[in-house]
Amino acid sequence: MGSASSAELSPSLERTLGDAIMEQGRRDPTYIPDPDVNQYLTDMGRELVRQAPGGTDQRINVFAVRDPQINAFALPGGYIGINSGLVVSSQSESELASVVAHEIGHVVLRHIARGMTQQSQNSGVMMAAMAAALLAALAGSGDLAMGVAAFGQAAAVDRQLGFSRQAEQEADRIGVEMMRKAGFDPQGMVRMFGQLSNAARLNEGQGGGGYSSTHPLSIQRMSDIQNRVREAAASPKKDSDSYWYVRAKLRVLQSRDSQSMRNALDKLRLDAQQRGGVEQSAAWYGLAYAAWQKKELEGVRQGLANAARGGRQSPEIAGLAIQLALHEGDYAGAAKRAAEAWERWPDSQGVALARVEAMQKSGQDQQAVAFLTELTRKWPEVPRLYQLQAQSQERLGQKIDARRTMAKYYELIGALPTAVDQLEQARNLSKDFYMQSQLDVQIRTLKERLKSDRELLERFKS
Repeated sequence: MGSASSAELSPSLERTLGDAIMEQGRRDPTYIPDPDVNQYLTDMGRELVRQAPGGTDQRINVFAVRDPQINAFALPGGYIGINSGLVVSSQSESELASVVAHEIGHVVLRHIARGMTQQSQNSGVMMAAMAAALLAALAGSGDLAMGVAAFGQAAAVDRQLGFSRQAEQEADRIGVEMMRKAGFDPQGMVRMFGQLSNAARLNEGQGGGGYSSTHPLSIQRMSDIQNRVREAAASPKKDSDSYWYVRAKLRVLQSRDSQSMRNALDKLRLDAQQRGGVEQSAAWYGLAYAAWQKKELEGVRQGLANAARGGRQSPEIAGLAIQLALHEGDYAGAAKRAAEAWERWPDSQGVALARVEAMQKSGQDQQAVAFLTELTRKWPEVPRLYQLQAQSQERLGQKIDARRTMAKYYELIGALPTAVDQLEQARNLSKDFYMQSQLDVQIRTLKERLKSDRELLERFKS
C-alpha cells in the first residue's frame, strides 16, 4: 500500500483510525453518551449523507461533546463531533444541519484523508503520537488518560489540517445540496455562518479554537454560499420537536459550574414564560432535566407536568418520566409507562433503553432478553443494547451467551482484545463441539482483524 505519509489514506486505514480513536474517545469526560442526543444527531447526519450527489456508502456517526464553544470537528472514518455549544447557539434545526452537512461534505469528498496525508511536520508528529497511543490500546494497555489524550489529539489534528479555500467551498456546495434534498432550509447555512463570523470577530485576539479558526469564513466564501442558496430554493420543513428537546438538554449538560448552570436555568425559565408550543414545552423539559441532574424530584415532577401541558408529549419527556418512576421505586408504573411510550415511539432509542431498564429492575430479565434481541436487529450498531442484554443473560445463568453478547459490545466500541477475551471465556465454558467450532471461527476472525489493525497503525506511525 505504500507509506501512509506519501499516499492518500485508504478507506480501511481511515476507518481503523476512526474506530480506534472513538474507542478511546468514549472514555473522555467531555463525550456525551446520551441516547436521545446521539440518535438525533446521527439520524440527521445519515439523512443528509443519503442526499450526497452521486450517492455514497459512507458510514456517518455524529456524536456530541460537552463544550460550550461553538465548534465541530470530523475524525477519520465518518465520525463527526458536535460541540454542545453549537447546538445551543443555533436558532433553528436548519442552522444546525448546515454545519453537520458541511462536515459531511469534507468526509464524502475525502478531504480528511487527503489532509492527513499532506499534513505539516507538526501534525505529522501529532498523528504519529496518536497512532502510538492507539497501538498501545490495541495491545490492551489503554487507560483513561490515554483515552483523553487520543480524543484530544484527534481534535487537534482536525484543527491543524487547515483545509484549503477550495476544499471549504466544495464542502459548502455539497452541503447546500444535501440540505436542500433533505428538506432543510438552505438559508440556515447563511444564517449560521453569519453567526459564526460574528462570534469570530467578537473573540478575535482571545485565542481558542472556535469553528471559524478551522474553517475560515472569508468574504468570498460567504458570497459563494449566498449565491448557492439563492439557486437552491426549497420549501423548508419545520423544525422537528426533537431538535428543541435535545437543544434544551444540551443547554443543561454543557453547564459545568454554578454560574453557567444559573445562566442556563435563567434562559430556560425565560423561554418557558415567553415562548409557546414546542419551544415552551422544551424549556420546561430542560428545567425538569436540570432538576433530575440534582435529584430534586419535586422540580422534576413540576417541570414534566408543565412540559406536558395541553397534551404535548415527546419521547424525551416520556423517557425522563420513566426514569423518575424507577428512581422512586415504582417499577410497575415505570414498566406501564415504558410499554405505552414504546407503542407510541417505536423508533426512539431513549424510550427503548428506558423500557429495558424498567424490565430489568422489575426482575423481568427473560422479557428483557427477548426485547433486546428485537432491538439489536433494529439497531445492530448500538453497543449499549448488547451490554444490557449480556447483563440479563448473566442473571439468567446464560453464561456462554452473556460472554458472546459482551464480545459483540466490545467489538462495536473498538475494544477488540477484550472482545477476544470474552469469546475465549465463552469457549472455555462450553462443552458443545458445534458451539466451540462457532466460537473458534469468531475468535480467529477477530484476531485477524486485530492483527490487520495493528499493521495499519504501525505503518501510519512510521
